[in-house]
Amino acid sequence: MCTVLHTISAVLILFRSLTAHIAHTLFERSAHGCQSSSSFHRGTGAQVRRKGRYVSSSFRRQRDAEEWALEAERSIDRGLTPRAVDLKAVRTFGDLVDLHINDLQEVGKPIRRSKSTVLEALKISLGLSPIQDLRRTKLIEFGKKRAREGAGPATLAIDFSFIGTLLTHAAALHGIEVLPDEVRLARVALSRLGLIGKPHERDRRPTQQELDDLIANFESNPRQLIPMARIVRFAVATAMRQEEICNIEWTDVDIRNRIVTVRDRKDPRRKDGNHQRVPMLHITGYDAWEVLLEQRIVTRGVGRVFPHHPKSAGTAFRRACKALKIRDLHFHDLRHEATSRLFEAGLTIEKVALVTGHKDWKMLRRYTNLRPEHLHGTDAKKEFGKQTLTPKVITNFARAGGSN
Repeated sequence: MCTVLHTISAVLILFRSLTAHIAHTLFERSAHGCQSSSSFHRGTGAQVRRKGRYVSSSFRRQRDAEEWALEAERSIDRGLTPRAVDLKAVRTFGDLVDLHINDLQEVGKPIRRSKSTVLEALKISLGLSPIQDLRRTKLIEFGKKRAREGAGPATLAIDFSFIGTLLTHAAALHGIEVLPDEVRLARVALSRLGLIGKPHERDRRPTQQELDDLIANFESNPRQLIPMARIVRFAVATAMRQEEICNIEWTDVDIRNRIVTVRDRKDPRRKDGNHQRVPMLHITGYDAWEVLLEQRIVTRGVGRVFPHHPKSAGTAFRRACKALKIRDLHFHDLRHEATSRLFEAGLTIEKVALVTGHKDWKMLRRYTNLRPEHLHGTDAKKEFGKQTLTPKVITNFARAGGSN
């Protein structure tokens, strides 16, 4: 009996080893005198290299990956462009997600982190649902379930926007039969129920006392390694986002014209290559250029201006707000504050847009949460030209290491 059990155990171990080997082995074979290779990765996908051509795709099942790889090699041998995916294998909503991602990667458009997070969540919730089952009633039930789990109207609106995008993409690019009208009807129904809607627009602005307290807290904390006091001042001076501030390189700083190039600035339509030149001003109560000079001394003008992870900066900001008992203040609210101060300083909407990066001026309306006292004729600066290099600035700059 023991001998039999040992034999069965050995067979099982051998089987598992063989399965793992097949799943991760690179298969090399020759056809018509030309080297080709196909690799299969369990749960991820397949890659084919043949006659100098390369194509890859993702599949849920090993068998689908192998069938697709064989067909891809045959297409290459015939001089045809192989399909990036076998449409016969696209059966579920999860397959549509994979198809969408593969198509974008094929043309060099990587999925951004926020979009990737939403798609992964949708894949978990609806991934196993057959495409034909994505009807109004099922989608409405999905929306209700998400709402019960705590998803707000804005979050659900994003979910259904992506669901519609995936179905439209599959139909337009691959001719897959989908039911986009079902998504639209489900969205209308959930809107009537108040479960889908526009995001709540925050109007929280920090008071000057709150800003002073935060800066003082950061400057007096010996354990605070990130220069949060300067980051807060810079944020209110420039209206830049947390990530934009932490990604600026010294090579992006135009010393002569006091301009900073913000690369790949966030944009709803096109982020990659959306580089914008932002002037360093001193009209919001904080001097952006002065902060840069201070950082130049610290960093010696090499690498990033603020060489810290944006998430770490965000954590430090939240920790300080908690310690000071400042309620409901986010780092992004500093961008709101900066934008409002630019308007209060007398800049026109097109000049404010040059600083904030907004291409749609309508979006700036939500930032014009002006304080009533600023409507009583202030002496704010209204010129948006270049500032002169004062002796103080020249001295500080020379001490910081000179020009580039």
